[in-house]
Amino acid sequence: MRFRVVAFDLDGTLYPNNSFYIQLVPFLLRELNYLRVFGKARDRLRQEDATGLCNRTESFYKTQAQYMSEILKADPVLLEEKTEKLIYRGWEPLFKKVKLFPHVTETLAFLREKGIKLALLSDFPPETKLENLGLAGFWDAVLCSEAIGRLKPDPASFFELIRVMDCPPDEILYVGNSFSYDVLGAQKTGMKAAWIRPKTAYFFPNKKKERKADFVFFDYRQLIKFVLT
Repeated sequence: MRFRVVAFDLDGTLYPNNSFYIQLVPFLLRELNYLRVFGKARDRLRQEDATGLCNRTESFYKTQAQYMSEILKADPVLLEEKTEKLIYRGWEPLFKKVKLFPHVTETLAFLREKGIKLALLSDFPPETKLENLGLAGFWDAVLCSEAIGRLKPDPASFFELIRVMDCPPDEILYVGNSFSYDVLGAQKTGMKAAWIRPKTAYFFPNKKKERKADFVFFDYRQLIKFVLT
C-alpha cells in the first residue's frame, strides 16, 4: 500500500454540500447578513495567513470576532458568543439529517481493516458533527484548523496533522473537495492529495486543476482502489 495514513476534510468531502445547505435554509432566511460578515472575517484571516502578515496576539476566535465587529460595529465579545451559539453550536444538530456520500462508511471501515490510519482535519469544529453523522468511531486523530489557529490552506494545520500522525508527509493522502484549500494546501507540505468532484464534473471537467491533483475521483469506491494499489 502506498499510504500509511489517509486524512479527510469533512464539509463537502464526506457529505455533499447541498445535503447540508437544504437544512440550513431557515438559518439563511434569518441570519443571511450575519453569515456574510462571518465569511468576510474568515476571508481576511486567510488573506493575512497567505501574505505572511499574520501577527495575532489573540486566539483565532477572538480575532475573528474582532474583524466581524469592525463591520457590524458591535461588541466583539458579544459577537464571539453569538457566533459560538448560532454557527458553531447552532449548526451541529442539522447534521443528524445530512446524508453522507454513498460508500463513505464502507470506505472508512475497509481502510481501517487494512491497517491504514485515518485522520480528519476540518476548518470547523468537527467532533459533534461526526457524532451526528454517525462517523465518530473511525478516527485515529481529529483536528480542527481553527483550534490550531490557521485556516486551510495555511500549512500550519497540515504540518500539525503530520506531527500528530508521526508519519512522513509523502505517506499521507489528504482527501478534500476544495482544490485551493485542500489539494494545494496539502501538497505544499509534501502530502499527496485526492480531490473529490461532483458527478456532474465528470461531464464538465477542469482538466488544468485535475492534472495538479494526485488523484481525482467521483465515487468513494474509486478511492479505495487508488489507496490500495
